[in-house]
Amino acid sequence: MPKRNLHRLIIAITVAIAALASAATPNLNSQSPTTTPAAELRISGDVTTPQTLTIADLKKMPRKTLSVVNPHDKKTENYEGVLLEELLKRAGVAQGEKLRGTAMATYVEAEGSDGYKVIFSLAELDSGILDSEVIVADTLDGKPIAPEVGPLRIVAPHEKRPARWVRMLAKITVVHPSK
Repeated sequence: MPKRNLHRLIIAITVAIAALASAATPNLNSQSPTTTPAAELRISGDVTTPQTLTIADLKKMPRKTLSVVNPHDKKTENYEGVLLEELLKRAGVAQGEKLRGTAMATYVEAEGSDGYKVIFSLAELDSGILDSEVIVADTLDGKPIAPEVGPLRIVAPHEKRPARWVRMLAKITVVHPSK
C-alpha cells in the first residue's frame, strides 16, 4: 500500500475512534475544572513497563520545544516538554519496525483530570511513520503551565485546531483493541 494511502487510512481510523470516544465522553474541557490538576502522569494499559512520572522525572528526559500559534488569540506560544513517543518507548510500547500487523490498530487515550479524553493512533505517534511531534508539555513560555491548563498538557502542533490538546493531563492509556 503506498505511504500516502496508509497515512490517509491511519487518519480515517483515528478520526473514527475519536468520534466514538467523544460520543461516549462529555466534553468537559470547556468547563471550569472541579479537581486539582495532576501532579503526576500515569502511563498504563498495553505496556510492558507501566510508569508514574512526576514533573521532575520529565525534566530529566530529552526535551522538545515547540512554537505554536494559539488559534484563539493568534499569539505565539512556546511549549517545552517530552515527546509522547519517548514516554511510550519508556513504557515498552511497540515502535519502529516492531509496530506492524495487529499492533497497527493500537491507540493511545490521553485523559485530563477533568475527565476530557482524546485518542491518537499509535502509528501517528511513531516518528518512523509520521513526524507528529506531539509532546507532554510542562512549561509555557519558560514558566510552569498555569493550574487551569496544567501542570501537564498534550500539545499536538500540526493539527488545525487544538481539539486534542488535553489540559491537566493525568493519564495515558495504551489500548490494543484485539486484547
